[in-house]
Amino acid sequence: MTQRSTSPDLQRRGLARALWHLYERLAMCIGLGTLALLCLVWLPFAAVLHPIVPRAQAQWLGRRVITLAFRFYLGVLSLLCACRFDLSELDALRHERALIIAANHPSLLDAVLLVSRLPNAVCIMKASLLDNILFGAAARMARYVRNDDALQLVRHGCHSLAEGAQVVLFPEGSRTQHFPLDPFGRTLGLLARRAQVPVQTVLLEFSTPYLGKHWPLWRPPVLPLRCTARLGGRFEPAADHVAFTRALEQHFRTELAHPTP
Repeated sequence: MTQRSTSPDLQRRGLARALWHLYERLAMCIGLGTLALLCLVWLPFAAVLHPIVPRAQAQWLGRRVITLAFRFYLGVLSLLCACRFDLSELDALRHERALIIAANHPSLLDAVLLVSRLPNAVCIMKASLLDNILFGAAARMARYVRNDDALQLVRHGCHSLAEGAQVVLFPEGSRTQHFPLDPFGRTLGLLARRAQVPVQTVLLEFSTPYLGKHWPLWRPPVLPLRCTARLGGRFEPAADHVAFTRALEQHFRTELAHPTP
């Protein structure tokens, strides 16, 4: 009797697992497809408007369109793809001016999470993304900053901060390879010292390392996916940018050792 009753249970569980794995693949396609579609829709407008609209108006429009598009994208992931986002703490930063936002970098989704709540954000981006046909026009219109030249990064970052923008920077330089955190570069400390603006830390936490450094783009997520952004400490700029960087990194390591329950 036990074997007869157990066998149908195992079959039902196996079928449920197979259907759930199929749903995870479908969710991956919905997520990637939605992001690509949003980029393609805005691409011709950004390409045309960028060279003809005055700089101030172009960057204002470009940043807010990206924020609205990312917020819509996260809404699609929440509604159709079993993703759960807790980003409410970022709203406290929404209207602040001249601030560096420093976050850890576990996933390709990190900039999307931050910019979806910060309409005047300027991202420090890889040069390859700014040159990418899909993302480049929108990023250039929003006056995002390339990261391939430290001196130019600091100069353009200071200019954006002087205009009152929030500069979003990942001090690890790339997605985390050795969790919970990779060593920090010194660019953030240099930028804070030169611009004389504070650094607000943000801790990003994922239930799984989806789209992390070792998670291929076409590998489906493990659902449900939970993503949280919480505010860490705020650091005033320091003359010794090396010591500043060490203190900042230690703060992240301490906070990430106690993740959100």
